Amino acid sequence: METSLKIPWWVRGDTNAFFGFGVNVLVNVLTLTALCLGVVKLSEHDVFHAILPALGIALVVGNVYYTFLARRLARRENRTDVTALPYGPSVPHMFIVIFVIMLPVYLKTQDATKAWKAGLAWAFIIGVIVLIGAFVGPYIRKYAPRAALLGTLAGISITFISMLPAARMWNLAWVALPVFALLLIGLLTDTKLPGNFPIGLAALLLGTAIGWIGGAMDGNAVSTAAHEIGFAIPGVHLDLLFSGLSDVAPLLATAIPLGVYNFTEGMSNVESAAAAGDNYNLRSVLLADGAGAIIGSALGSPFPPAVYVGHPGWKKAGGRNGYSMATGIVIALLCFLSMFGLLGAILPMPAIVPILLYIGLLIGAQAFQFTPKAHAAAVIAALIPNIAQWATSQIDNSLAAAGTTATKVGEAALEGNGVVYSGLLTLGQGAILAGLVFGSIVAFVIDKRFIHAAVFAVAGALLSFVGLIHAEQIAWNADGPVALGYLFIAAVCGLFALTRPAPRPKDPDELELDRLESPSPASSPEPATV
Repeated sequence: METSLKIPWWVRGDTNAFFGFGVNVLVNVLTLTALCLGVVKLSEHDVFHAILPALGIALVVGNVYYTFLARRLARRENRTDVTALPYGPSVPHMFIVIFVIMLPVYLKTQDATKAWKAGLAWAFIIGVIVLIGAFVGPYIRKYAPRAALLGTLAGISITFISMLPAARMWNLAWVALPVFALLLIGLLTDTKLPGNFPIGLAALLLGTAIGWIGGAMDGNAVSTAAHEIGFAIPGVHLDLLFSGLSDVAPLLATAIPLGVYNFTEGMSNVESAAAAGDNYNLRSVLLADGAGAIIGSALGSPFPPAVYVGHPGWKKAGGRNGYSMATGIVIALLCFLSMFGLLGAILPMPAIVPILLYIGLLIGAQAFQFTPKAHAAAVIAALIPNIAQWATSQIDNSLAAAGTTATKVGEAALEGNGVVYSGLLTLGQGAILAGLVFGSIVAFVIDKRFIHAAVFAVAGALLSFVGLIHAEQIAWNADGPVALGYLFIAAVCGLFALTRPAPRPKDPDELELDRLESPSPASSPEPATV
């Protein structure tokens, strides 16, 4: 029952949380802006007058919504220390939609608008899947091993989140490495800056100062970007969305598993908030995330927003309900005013990308820290398809830069130089879902739960047969040989199941993880809202 408790809109801790979280979101929007302009070659008009304003609408609405949920939960439980959930553009999705969805379309057609259409359709599908996940997600999470779920996420973090930022860092290491060191010290230890100055802002200012003093920046670019400042209001781009949806089949292989990941991550983040003392309703969160992706795609943004990891950290920093809403409003205003071109000219890229590498490190480490030690091999198994997909994308992009393709070069010539291209291509198709399947099989075999392993192997066979994994397109009998291989795994596991082996006993670390993940019986979940 809600009370008449007076809840302040802003407390001192909100300032710390706002600068930390705000810089995080700012860096992500700067990065996706650079990716749109530099990788997919979208025009500045499309990016600054359509995509970013649409993203701004999604961010301000989402963060205001989560502020509302926090204040309602505070009144319901009659306390003032409730922290709002952090919300922004999903980092894994922003790299996946650029490099896995939009870039291949652009390289094939040399048409940035067609790539944009594909991105919008993909984001829309993600939103629909997350909405469905609000109702079926708990069942998927119940039966899929955590090693497989976090392992395939770690694969994304190592490849599409970490590798490009790391490469950009070492292009100007003298700018990036001091920034990275400051982030590591401030975020991975309990060391504080004087006056508890926000570490993310300090790192960005340090890198910017080094870049400008060292002559790495161009003052003319700042002057040019300043002339681009103006006010942009998002429009409705249903024509682009429906055009992209007309060729939806190739998008499903990544949209389905990433949608599953989205609501799985949402569940994990809600549980993390509950462990920190704020018990939000899962369905309320997932419905908002799904609606945000759908609305954003209709307005022109191919970047699905999501609840971020890190609620306990912002709570520890003193954040309550104000920091989230302030972040959404400030970032949205920057989007509407076309300020990200100017910010991109002022802030050196090597000063920005270290925080993305830091995020990639955390996500990769999480796969090993929050899964049983016995399942380490399953985490690696879930990584492998994602690494294969990243490798083939690098090969394809390199050959395209040379004006040729793998088909023209020939498989024999590639294998003669140690590049097993066809095998990597097959392994990496539908990498996220493939990693989930492969990692689950390995985890269940380790546990001697052979029936469960056989079920996932049969699922792998079906998914391969229709082309959702290990195939270049959705089709009937898309890759029969791979499907047959998975069926053979199922048969082998089925035979071992007949021996009725005793399941592997849980190690002490697993029992501790189970204890930490068990919801508090005293907690009363917040009722669902749309």
